[in-house]
Amino acid sequence: MNVTLDTFLPLLPILILCTTTVILMLAISFVRHHWWNATISVVGLNLALVSTVLLGLAKPAGLAAIVSQLGIPQFAPAPVMSLLVVDAYAYFYMTLILVAALACTTLTHAFLERYQINREEMYLLLLMATTGALVLVCSRHMTSFFIGLELMSVPVYGMVAYTYHRSRSLESGVKYLVLSATASAFMLFGMALIYAQTGTLAFSGVSEQLAGGAKMGTLASFGVGMIIIALCFKLSLAPFHLWTPDVYQGSPAPVGAFLATISKIAVFAVMIRFLVETPFEYTLPLREVFTIVAVLSIVVGNLLALRQNNLKRLLGYSSIAHFGYLLVAIASGGATALETTHVYLLTYVLTSLGAFGVVTLMSSAEKDEDADSLQHYRGLFWRRPYLTAVMTVMMLSLAGIPLTAGFMGKFYVVLTGVNTGSWGLLTAVVLGSAIGLYYYLRVMVTLYMASSNMPKHDADSHWGERAGGLMVLGVAGLVLFIGIYPQPALEFVRMAKLLIIQ
Repeated sequence: MNVTLDTFLPLLPILILCTTTVILMLAISFVRHHWWNATISVVGLNLALVSTVLLGLAKPAGLAAIVSQLGIPQFAPAPVMSLLVVDAYAYFYMTLILVAALACTTLTHAFLERYQINREEMYLLLLMATTGALVLVCSRHMTSFFIGLELMSVPVYGMVAYTYHRSRSLESGVKYLVLSATASAFMLFGMALIYAQTGTLAFSGVSEQLAGGAKMGTLASFGVGMIIIALCFKLSLAPFHLWTPDVYQGSPAPVGAFLATISKIAVFAVMIRFLVETPFEYTLPLREVFTIVAVLSIVVGNLLALRQNNLKRLLGYSSIAHFGYLLVAIASGGATALETTHVYLLTYVLTSLGAFGVVTLMSSAEKDEDADSLQHYRGLFWRRPYLTAVMTVMMLSLAGIPLTAGFMGKFYVVLTGVNTGSWGLLTAVVLGSAIGLYYYLRVMVTLYMASSNMPKHDADSHWGERAGGLMVLGVAGLVLFIGIYPQPALEFVRMAKLLIIQ
């Protein structure tokens, strides 16, 4: 392969994040200054996001003209040294990841502002984990798949246990470390079995080997099964979900936002690419597996969330149910399955960022625990009405109520099920959504209940004037805008859909 400068141009967002990480490391070694170090992180993420938009989404005539005037060369989506592929699909998810990373960074700054222990290392860990997520969505080879997954996961161990003066935080960090390492071992063993059967680790190479007459043997079957088990753990799908509520509860609120959004986006994106690039004989038996896992996740996630009095645990169980809904689209198949996946992930990410954003603004790293109990939110409307409005919108969106972004995600899931006649899966979606409506309404009712006692946790009086507060308000506006006028978001999503089908 002839390696030139243009070969690495599609990887500009990843290279910018790597450079930002090195600069931030040097800046910390010279002087510790929370605001400056956070600003360096935000600037690097913004530059990576701008480069992603210019390189990957410059298809409309107006934007293409701007790109041409800036002297940025146009390129066709192409593999990068056989390990990575940069195309519209990858750029769609890279954009989504970078937006979520910017939101998590602003929330982290607000969360750590009064923290008396070292704060700057959190931004290093966040940038490295985000870089791993970008590598993951571009992966087309099991080597880059595993490297990206570990580059994303290992920094998260430290992020989960960052507030180590809290016993729950340390417990969550150790639990996530042990169980995540176990999942990685399953994945490595599965890759080894597939290599033993086919002699290649490239996604397309496996497809070519089997298309050339080689049959899928027992080793490859077990290998695919072990990889799917590892991915189900990373996505916290039932019955591999037990770590989720504990880790969400013990981790700092901004880290919970990272786990609920960036971590799951990247894993789901690479899983879809793996399934699409492998032959039909691989994926056909997996539909039955995905059907069982989807129904089990919907039932378990919703039922266990019913009696939760801890908001972060409730959001953890809710995420299990939501990825069960998302898996319904994959299990159903059909022409709209991929578009449904993109729409649902877009709406879920925005809603989760808003919900965890409110929890973050109500919390502080210097305290012994986050404001995660429902009692902390009792009567919040009478103290912070605008913050209450944001949380109300997020709960309505998670429930899939019309005029919110969450409704669009649920609508596409139902549409996919109807088009393919998957009535059993649709029944699970409807019943799960009905159960979910109860505990989302329970949170909303708590927000408006009068409270006679002074709260132990409350948002800062100027929360709306800070970057984290502005971000949360902006996300709430986007959730409502997409719910009322979804066309721009759908056009953005269809860019990624065209790539996979072609």
